[in-house]
Amino acid sequence: MRHFIFSTLLLACTFTSCQFKEAQVEAEAPASEAFVRVSGQDLILPDGNKLFIKGTNLGNWLNPEGYMFGFSKTNSGRFINEMFSQMVGPDFTAEFWREFKDNYITRKDVEFIASTGANTIRLPFHYKLFTDEDYMGLKSNQDGFARVDSVVSWCRDNGLYLILDMHDAPGGQTGDNIDDSYGYPWLFDSDESQQLFCYIWRKIADYYKNETVILGYELINEPIAPYFANMEELNNKLELVHKRAVKAIREVDNNHIILLGGAQWNGNFKPFKDSKYDDKLMYTCHRYGGAPTKEAIQEIINFRDSVNLPMYMGEIGHNTDEWQAAFCKVMEENNIGYTFWPYKKKDSSCFMGIKMPENWEQVVAFSEAPRGTYKEIRDARPDQGVIRKAMMDFIESSKCENNLPQVNYIRSLGLNVDESFNNK
Repeated sequence: MRHFIFSTLLLACTFTSCQFKEAQVEAEAPASEAFVRVSGQDLILPDGNKLFIKGTNLGNWLNPEGYMFGFSKTNSGRFINEMFSQMVGPDFTAEFWREFKDNYITRKDVEFIASTGANTIRLPFHYKLFTDEDYMGLKSNQDGFARVDSVVSWCRDNGLYLILDMHDAPGGQTGDNIDDSYGYPWLFDSDESQQLFCYIWRKIADYYKNETVILGYELINEPIAPYFANMEELNNKLELVHKRAVKAIREVDNNHIILLGGAQWNGNFKPFKDSKYDDKLMYTCHRYGGAPTKEAIQEIINFRDSVNLPMYMGEIGHNTDEWQAAFCKVMEENNIGYTFWPYKKKDSSCFMGIKMPENWEQVVAFSEAPRGTYKEIRDARPDQGVIRKAMMDFIESSKCENNLPQVNYIRSLGLNVDESFNNK
């Protein structure tokens, strides 16, 4: 039965992909020189100059995470959706997600990012956006291409590059809340999940093969959390899964760079033994906490030097402005570009802060309450009218024009900020 469902999904995805392709205006394929390329440890722009990545991540938009809403225990997209459905019902929850996707990130957000002097956006996404699985308010015909197309258009109009990051892979690649999984990186043990993983990346690559705004494809985010007794066994499978996906992408797209993240929070590069199987590879690391010094990332630098390919800090942040400024200096001195995490969330430690609406504390209280039985759900559920208004007020607060630019945070990253931006 599972194989029948998978085959049906592939047929449905193929039909959807064909629909998108027919809707596209066919244009002459750009020359390879029109894409960002790899040259040793550098990224090279089409004009021949070096690209040093500076930017941010559009986290929480297409892959919700609990802490950005102020939740702790309810920390993955699946848990959040379940909690909202228990609180206000599945139909209102679906309406919330559709409105959320329409308003959380818009053209104005990308214009603001560009106004800071950033040159790159990393876009985390859930694989379900490219399937017919139930996700974020849609039960079929997911809108992944439509959402990414919007960001591509906004980036093109504002001179930004875009990195596509599969943050949540089929089966789960991490085994924690960040990949919306079931608590284990099943991707590495399931051939069926790997088939779907490769199929989706091939479909994305075929659709965007001629899109020069896209810098590259980041195959999977933070694979293999360090919690598992068989961690080394899983680590040994990482490069094999990467190679399988790269092969699928190269069947349709030889233009774009492919980004590979290390194991254990994108920090362990020892599993990588072969850097020569493709000529457009680069690596991506993450760092939260620790000293903002070269010594703190020396192993990453050593690996980068050993393979002589670009290294990029895809996620960093959640620290003091002084720490961030010091680490930015270290990264620039060592030729490691960066996109800070995240662009927008509850309160501060981001480019744009979201002010929580009235009565949001009741939503948070329900998210943290015991909900293991139907009685516990009934006992904890707050007033429907109050909560539905709070949820829609959250969407209003999430709009760029209602956000609070975090001026010192942005300046600590070596970027600029126009404090009057939202008053224009």
